[in-house]
Amino acid sequence: MLTLYYHATPNSLKVAVLLHELDLPFQIVPVDIFKGEQHRPEFLRINPNGKVPALTDGEVTVFDSHAILLHLAEKHGRFLPSEPGPRAETLSWLQFVATGLSPMSGQAIHFLHYAPEDLPYAKTRYGAELERHYRVLDTRLAGREWLAGERYSIADMALYGWAASAGYVFGDRGLADYPNVAHFMSRMNARAAVRAAQALKQEHSFKHELDDETRAALFAAHGKTAGAAA
Repeated sequence: MLTLYYHATPNSLKVAVLLHELDLPFQIVPVDIFKGEQHRPEFLRINPNGKVPALTDGEVTVFDSHAILLHLAEKHGRFLPSEPGPRAETLSWLQFVATGLSPMSGQAIHFLHYAPEDLPYAKTRYGAELERHYRVLDTRLAGREWLAGERYSIADMALYGWAASAGYVFGDRGLADYPNVAHFMSRMNARAAVRAAQALKQEHSFKHELDDETRAALFAAHGKTAGAAA
């Protein structure tokens, strides 16, 4: 049985989409990162970095959302092309999300919503860089349905996880400045697997208050504890 260690984060969402696309039975172990459950010894045995998501697949343990996507796609032979050209294209866009869109989104969200002090430079820096990444994506998706070639892939699932939270950075305008990304999201939201993955947020309750306990769990000073999502 597959076990997904889950909190309602963008990175957990992308893995849940793939699990549903593969139609694999799996169980959820909720990890409430606002309560600091990611730092408990029993979870650190699953992911020593203390972040969600993580996955156990029989005797195999995988952590980091993109490592999980690759593990499942390769194991089941779906959503990752085997031909060198399309595979390279898919991996390139997968890593564009992993090393660009994901950290820029996370930092922008942090400085807009969670930082204990107002830091205009940080908000401008990460906000501008995030907008640049969305412009790249919008150009890429012009006249095409999917990021990598003609086939739906784990790169699209990776993008969906973060683009679903774009409104948290861009506010009411959401993805209005990036119409091709917005159309992509409409296609994704029409998929049954995506709707099932989104439904997990309602099936599991997590703490939402940003109090001292949560700040200690997510943003401990001097790097004494790990972060929240990978």
